[in-house]
Amino acid sequence: MENRKNILFDNINLLRQSFKYAMSRYSFELYAIVVLDNHLHFILKLNDINTFPKIIRDIKYYFSIHTSTRYDISKSKLKKGEKGIWQRRFYDHVIRDENDLYKHLDYIHFNPIKHQYVNNTKEFPYSSFKKFVKLGYYDESWCNADDKYLITNLELE
Repeated sequence: MENRKNILFDNINLLRQSFKYAMSRYSFELYAIVVLDNHLHFILKLNDINTFPKIIRDIKYYFSIHTSTRYDISKSKLKKGEKGIWQRRFYDHVIRDENDLYKHLDYIHFNPIKHQYVNNTKEFPYSSFKKFVKLGYYDESWCNADDKYLITNLELE
């Protein structure tokens, strides 16, 4: 989010619809995600790596044109058709191997504790953590605020 605006929780259904919109246009799977109030992290399984920027553009576009949230923005951004919601850039990373995948999954699912939204990962509603518990990747009690020191080397931002 541009300037870390706190709007995602209030617009969680619109964000879901934005991902569905992009999925209707491009072939990909939303593998893992965490949505915080002012930013999100996710892992996509892509059939074509070249579609990644287009997917991001479509998610941001759909969300921006359908939100009722408006901000005072510069004339320059208005001239470019921007709404002042999303940052122009995004950060991407290609998963290199299984260990890299696990490291990024841990980072994603640790994020609500890192930003002090909850004391236990399982308590956070806007995350794929429960999906990975069902798949047997995590124990339901994985990572709470008391043992977060066990999660090291996850500074990926």
